[in-house]
Amino acid sequence: MTMQHTSVAAVQPRTELAETLPAAFQAVETLLVDAVDSEVAVLRDASRHIIAAGGKRFRPRLTLLAYAAVGGEDPNHAVPVAAAVELVHTASVVHDDINDHGVVRRGRPSVNALFGRTFALLTGDYLFTKVYELMAPYGDLNILLAEGTSALVEGETLQAAAVKEGNFTREVYYRVIALKTAALFKSAGAMGAKLAGGTTKQIDALANFGFNIGLAFQIVDDILDLIGDKEQLGKTAGLDLEQGRGFATAYAQEGAEPSLDDKVNAIKRKAMEGDALNQARTQAHMLVQQAINELEILPPSAAKDELANLAHMIVDRSF
Repeated sequence: MTMQHTSVAAVQPRTELAETLPAAFQAVETLLVDAVDSEVAVLRDASRHIIAAGGKRFRPRLTLLAYAAVGGEDPNHAVPVAAAVELVHTASVVHDDINDHGVVRRGRPSVNALFGRTFALLTGDYLFTKVYELMAPYGDLNILLAEGTSALVEGETLQAAAVKEGNFTREVYYRVIALKTAALFKSAGAMGAKLAGGTTKQIDALANFGFNIGLAFQIVDDILDLIGDKEQLGKTAGLDLEQGRGFATAYAQEGAEPSLDDKVNAIKRKAMEGDALNQARTQAHMLVQQAINELEILPPSAAKDELANLAHMIVDRSF
């Protein structure tokens, strides 16, 4: 993954990072495939289908970079943790596509579309259980990951309840994305730092860094859901609007005219014509800057520079 916004410190020689982290990133990919091997062919095939589709891999990258940024000496020690975080996310999107009737994910047919709802549900469950195996040797790190995964489910449930009740306000929206997205980013940053033996302040800083870029990530995702298309995004677009959620609904439905025939189009038009998009983009950039400020406690390193680059990628992406 190409990084941009390279700081002045990044041009200094950092040969150790250059030699070790790319191999660790590849080791995560290999482990993701190996971890979901099963004698039950449909579980193996469905799991590898969604894993092979790729993805942005922001969460495992954050774990490995956090590990390196606080002085971790062997990134391979963090590979199973990074893979576990990605499997949690992958399981959640498999389940999301069942709930949302999404038919495209990461540029491929979703597991739901290809294998059916029953096998998609079981595949998501299987991916979650494989996380236990990967995390078994890591003691207290399981508490940090459990906090992120519990919050993820709480956020998805809160979102569904708010939509059902017609109460998807801005306040609810930010609470939802803090739980369903930002909490797992927070866990990823904290686990990487703790695994490397970081200080309490360093662990907290990287947890906060992860939380803030997680919020920004979801806001940008929701913007792209509104303005993007299926080919660009690699997944079914427009589902947030159709199902009465996402930042556009939260920002635009308040005060929308109920007499309009097509509520979805009304909300989209209100968001596009008003200031909702600019407000959301501004908020995402502010969150990224807050995240980068958290890195000041870390010593200079290539990993620290790459964390800042990762934060910028969150808001600069087009898919």
